[in-house]
Amino acid sequence: MSASGDHGSIAVGDVHHHEPQYPPADATGEKGGDGYVEGGATPESVLDGDGPKLKRKLKGRHMSMIAIGGTIGTGLFIGSGSTLAAAGPAGALVAFLVMGTMVFFVCISLAEMSTFIPTSDPFNHFAARFLDPSLGFAFGWNYWASWMLTVGSELVACGIIVQYWLPHVHGAVWSMVALVIIFLLNAISVRGYGESEFWMSMLKVLAVLVFIVVGILTITGVTGGDHIGGRNWHVEGAPFKDHIVGILKACIVAAFSFQGTEIVGVTVGECANPRREVPRAIRSVFWRILFFYIASILIIGLVIRNDDPNLLNASGAGDVAISPFTMVLQKAGAPWGADVMNAVVLVTVLSAGNSGIYACTRVLWVLAKEGKAPRFFRRVTKKGVPIWCLVFTALWSTVAFCTSLASNQGVYTFLITISGVTGMGFWFGIGLCHYRFRRAYIVQGYDLKDLPYRAILFPFGPIYACTLLVIIIIGQGYGTIWPKFDAVNFVSTYLAIPLFVIIWLVWKYTKKTKWIKLVDVDLTTGSLLELERNGEIELFPEPGESRWKKYIRWPHRKTA
Repeated sequence: MSASGDHGSIAVGDVHHHEPQYPPADATGEKGGDGYVEGGATPESVLDGDGPKLKRKLKGRHMSMIAIGGTIGTGLFIGSGSTLAAAGPAGALVAFLVMGTMVFFVCISLAEMSTFIPTSDPFNHFAARFLDPSLGFAFGWNYWASWMLTVGSELVACGIIVQYWLPHVHGAVWSMVALVIIFLLNAISVRGYGESEFWMSMLKVLAVLVFIVVGILTITGVTGGDHIGGRNWHVEGAPFKDHIVGILKACIVAAFSFQGTEIVGVTVGECANPRREVPRAIRSVFWRILFFYIASILIIGLVIRNDDPNLLNASGAGDVAISPFTMVLQKAGAPWGADVMNAVVLVTVLSAGNSGIYACTRVLWVLAKEGKAPRFFRRVTKKGVPIWCLVFTALWSTVAFCTSLASNQGVYTFLITISGVTGMGFWFGIGLCHYRFRRAYIVQGYDLKDLPYRAILFPFGPIYACTLLVIIIIGQGYGTIWPKFDAVNFVSTYLAIPLFVIIWLVWKYTKKTKWIKLVDVDLTTGSLLELERNGEIELFPEPGESRWKKYIRWPHRKTA
């Protein structure tokens, strides 16, 4: 989307962009003394100079499928059944709608900032730039740790899934094979990651589409020989089970299911055309949530009774045989449903591991560029791959994976729980950064019309998302306190919070960082306009848009 305004324009080929006249940061025309990094210097992450660079090789189709792939995961294919058991069919729908709107606002907040300032580590960079450098350090390392642990869990899942077909081979063998595959896909080039994620996401989308069609045929009695209709909404516990408490439990599961949606924000630093492709990819979140998740949950609630005992038992990748998707396919008269879903879930966990490795390497590279990680992590190959970041992440993911082999599953579960809570923590950080970014933008006299992409319903969006996330983070420990206090699960549920605070305060004390005033926020360096001026990002012609696309993009119209 091109910026609009009443200022002068710059022309590149056949493309015309309006150039905003950036005002001084304060009334005196001088920057304040409390810059967003120590000493008032601009971090290297936004100054490419002659140093190593990432390659902007991700195209529009890669961005769109990465955005889709970040949403569709094992949380939908396997974990979604537990929301039906906890809240009933209507309660599960409400939970996913509520959490879907929260994720939608988080994503458009990220889109506005990432399109304005394209960076490969929005969680560290934006927090350091709009809040406090020490918060950027904490968010960056927490994000890396969260995805590193997630990659370890996906390696475990790969081994379990392949054992479904080959039970006589130890799962660790297949886990290592999966690690080698995703390592090589990321080591080749960013295109290697983009292409692999494109095709894996395509398979997941097709699987959901087939499931929806089969589900509709099953409900109407065309397949399976039983006209189910809406009778499962009238059994005991339906449509709402346990009322508000049940919905809260389902919201917690839904929140974990949506994690990974923000991955598209990490790809911005390697997007060939962030002005056009980042808004396109992120605004599609609205329709993905509406269609893939809501349609799937609705079908599951219509086909399967909420009191089916299998629903509560399906929680991990090894439970694909009692996945709600498998159960629907079997009710449709497809005995091969478990094999099909097993293959789909295998692709899903490979996709999650692939994306996790990618996100970790880019975040760690930016941390190194800003002096928040060892310098050798700045090393980039000729193909633009942060190779030592990749090796370091793969090694630690292997360590996390090996905890499951140490005959202590409790330790492994403990680490993964920390990872999940941390995931919601950086969603909260996105909302907070967006609120500060927009306030600084207005205080410094910028025109909202000059934003390449503008999130709707500000400030309601970030406030709503942050408030809901606080409720979910606090409420997820409900089961560890009542009806009986479980000390181990209580600690694993909330440990991520004090760990984040400790990391934040130690860096703040060590580096003597300060909270950044709104007038001192740097909104110029590394901005999209500056990169386009310097020829670091190519300006692409705006393609014609059909009328139907204009209608489905109404939540993101420029005048919102």
